[in-house]
Amino acid sequence: MSVSPEMLLILFLIALIAGGISSLLFLHPKVPLAYIRIHLSILMIAPLIAVFGLFNPSISGMTGPFYLDSLAWLMVLFILSIGVIIQRFSIRYLLGDRAYRKYFVLFTLMTTFASLAWLSGDVRLMVAGWGASLVCLTLLIRSNREWKMSIQASRLTAGLFIVSWISLSAAAIWLYQVTGQWQLSLALNDAALGQLDAGEKTGINLLIVLAVIIPAAQFPFHRWLIESVVAPTPVSAIMHAGLVNAGGIILTRFSPLFTGDAASILLLVVASVSVLLGTGISLVQVDYKRQLVGSTIAQMGFMLIQCAIGAYIAAIIHLILHGIFKGTLFLQAGSAVRRFEASSRVTERASRAWVIAGWGLGAVAGAAFWLMDTGEGYRLISALILGWSLSVSWTQLIAFGPGKIGRVAGLVFIGITGTVYFAVHELFYNVLEISISQSAQPPFAAVFTVIAFLLVGSGIAAWSSRNRTSIFHARLYLWLVRLGEAKSVENHPSYLKKYVS
Repeated sequence: MSVSPEMLLILFLIALIAGGISSLLFLHPKVPLAYIRIHLSILMIAPLIAVFGLFNPSISGMTGPFYLDSLAWLMVLFILSIGVIIQRFSIRYLLGDRAYRKYFVLFTLMTTFASLAWLSGDVRLMVAGWGASLVCLTLLIRSNREWKMSIQASRLTAGLFIVSWISLSAAAIWLYQVTGQWQLSLALNDAALGQLDAGEKTGINLLIVLAVIIPAAQFPFHRWLIESVVAPTPVSAIMHAGLVNAGGIILTRFSPLFTGDAASILLLVVASVSVLLGTGISLVQVDYKRQLVGSTIAQMGFMLIQCAIGAYIAAIIHLILHGIFKGTLFLQAGSAVRRFEASSRVTERASRAWVIAGWGLGAVAGAAFWLMDTGEGYRLISALILGWSLSVSWTQLIAFGPGKIGRVAGLVFIGITGTVYFAVHELFYNVLEISISQSAQPPFAAVFTVIAFLLVGSGIAAWSSRNRTSIFHARLYLWLVRLGEAKSVENHPSYLKKYVS
């Protein structure tokens, strides 16, 4: 059956509106709690329509203020599906909370506004939808108004989000003042961009960079995400899965503006620092949610590095896979902690030859991947990650494998995982390559410097971990502990300050 883009868009908007009305209806105290299952059934209609739009390439193009391309349908499907899953999880998890009904309303409205923002082809609607979703998230963090910690966290979050929203709004207005267009496809074509001089383009790009690094919790704006650990687990899940990674979508939509100027280099530097700091925080924290927060800071840093060097398709793939992975981990955060009993079997010591073989295999695989196309900065970063991942997997699953059977099983697992990885990436590339334009990359020297910085930082961390009795290790460890602690909750004793001063 043939469906026009206009008809599909109307059906999708009706489904979104129906979901919003259903959530507001649930606010009424006379509506039974069992209605929530009916509400979730209504919410499932919109993602089903998005699936139809995603796999029908003929349904694309500008329709009113909306741009129906594969990227828009994919993001809408991702955000709404994550929202339904988290709300389904919350039926029992949040039962008994005083704000029980309000949680579902804010969950629904946040995903609805985010969907409208990323489906929009008009920058005004995008900015409005993005701002409304930030408001909903702030209200979710402060749902428990009787708890002083959640109020403090929401105030910090609101202040930074206001700066982010104003920055994106200023960039949109500046772009309109020069090009005379609110529609992104017209404002970012070659003719319109030709009206921008170098200074104007850099200024707009810097505003966009500021707008995205704040919700992505990049240094030095990472504090709000650390403070948000006071929020209930479902709030953290939807936050990490569908909102902190929104910077990848914004940068992708504005990608024709980024031509390797100072803003791209600044984004590379900030994101690289955040990768190291986030990784350090996740390694030293003992609280599970703080570990996940540190990991998110690092992962979002890497996603922004991908955007800064023009690998927007890779950034979108990273955004979605990380969102699914991190959302799953947060939903498991409330599960009972397993007890690991000491095993009577002595683990076999890995043969040095097996470990060296893993290093060699990783180096060969990375070099081969790099030589396939040495002109791309992102290809070099991907080659390093591929080689490192392969060598680590080989060491853990094969070099330390329990006997021949364990090593064979590890080898099979690596093969299956690699096949699935490349198959998933190929699928995403086929879906997104038409709707995402690749922009110019920053100078290769800048990319190489970032890679060297990350390698040196990793090397220093590795040396410190092997010399745990050194003063440097103690200072670094305690500094990272304090960096990853929320000020709204109990910190480590004050006497530890002397070790990091």
